[in-house]
Amino acid sequence: MTNQTMNDNGDKPIISINGLWKIFGKKPERALEEPYRSQSRTQVQQELDLVVALRNVSFQVSRGETFVVMGLSGSGKSTLVRCLISLIESTSGEIMVDGEDVTAFNDKELREFRRTKMAMVFQNFGLLPHKNVLDNAAYGLEVKGLNKKERYAIAQEMLDKVGLTGWENANQTELSGGMQQRVGLARALAMDPSILLMDEPFSGLDPLIRRQMREELSVLQQEIQKTIIFITHDLDEAISVGDRIAIMRDGEIIQLGTPKEIITEPVDDFVREFTQGIPMTKVMEIGDIAREPDVVCFESESRDTLRARMDQAECDYAIGLTHGTNFLGVISRKLLEDSSNGETNGLGELLDPSITPVLPNTVLEQVLPLFSEGEIPLPVVDESNNFLGVATQKDLLKVVASGF
Repeated sequence: MTNQTMNDNGDKPIISINGLWKIFGKKPERALEEPYRSQSRTQVQQELDLVVALRNVSFQVSRGETFVVMGLSGSGKSTLVRCLISLIESTSGEIMVDGEDVTAFNDKELREFRRTKMAMVFQNFGLLPHKNVLDNAAYGLEVKGLNKKERYAIAQEMLDKVGLTGWENANQTELSGGMQQRVGLARALAMDPSILLMDEPFSGLDPLIRRQMREELSVLQQEIQKTIIFITHDLDEAISVGDRIAIMRDGEIIQLGTPKEIITEPVDDFVREFTQGIPMTKVMEIGDIAREPDVVCFESESRDTLRARMDQAECDYAIGLTHGTNFLGVISRKLLEDSSNGETNGLGELLDPSITPVLPNTVLEQVLPLFSEGEIPLPVVDESNNFLGVATQKDLLKVVASGF
């Protein structure tokens, strides 16, 4: 057994793929030898009549991560996910899951692995037409041998999680495509797997329902914290659901990174073309554009002093802080000018508490409505309310205009 390396958090990854190959055809091991090992898929097919579906694929997935594998048709993404669960036998390489090599399992170990470690959500829903919603959600538990009371209780809990409360007795013909996919997801979750494999689960749905489903999946994932391998050919979908994305071409991973890294740092023209049309506001975070404010003030400061400093800086707002670094609020020039006399009074009563700061990892798209409400900048703070900087409408427009 190969020792798994640590991830960035110092933990062992739940999945570690090492040098994985899948070659279709007679005597596939021939393609693993030089010079064929280094040749293109087309050359190998022409010379050996073999199809290299996966070529030396390696990556790791952390526990609780949503890892997206994407690529065009024929890129190898579906072959990869089927190798993970041994629906297709790999030609060479390791598939380590929780420290065990799946490729070395015998039939009994493989059945137990599929029953306890991984569950698959299919593109075509895979519901049993003669069973109602509750029985479909409980089907895996029935196969596992749980009695009716136990499996119904678990299935009902999962149906509640995916928003199907009240539909327990409905049959398949009464459900929309999105509802059918929710049943499939509930059935997978009912098995309480460590890992969910989702092979283009939303591709058969209408665009609006598809968008709703991926939003619901992102919300659900915050609660269930499962490890998810998500297969798609849609980059917009990948960015919406994924913590990291692996882009595949001709059986190889050509770039692996966060959505922001994929969009802002494409490794070649193929990825660059793939990512065209995705707004930077979908991946850039408010922390990426935050900067120091022109004027910072403290509660003990006089209004005359603050007014003079704002005049000198030619700005219309000041950020109020404690004498440490905690954010208190924003003072606008208008509020300062409209305030009553008593110039020696403190500034605490002028701080506008209605301006809510945002965390630095907030995606720009989520804060666009806040920018449209006025000229006052958005304060950026960490989870302890320590002030980090501000972002303005002008900062946002620079991102949009430059394409950065």
